[in-house]
Amino acid sequence: MAKKVDLEKSLAELEALVGELESGELGLDAAMKKFERGVALTRDCQTALTSAEQRVSVLLAESGLDDDPVPLDNDD
Repeated sequence: MAKKVDLEKSLAELEALVGELESGELGLDAAMKKFERGVALTRDCQTALTSAEQRVSVLLAESGLDDDPVPLDNDD
């Protein structure tokens, strides 16, 4: 079973990792570990987003709401 990803928490961690990497204060080994963690977080987030997108598509298809999209800005 796939692990549940907290997107907000993962994005916050990614932002912190980027800040640390951009600071230039890390040694090569520490920077590589931070980078590897960032790649893993990015993959997890992408998987979670893809899953959510698929669920939305299924729900829209089941409800028939995806047949004729209604424009959000209807000036008529």
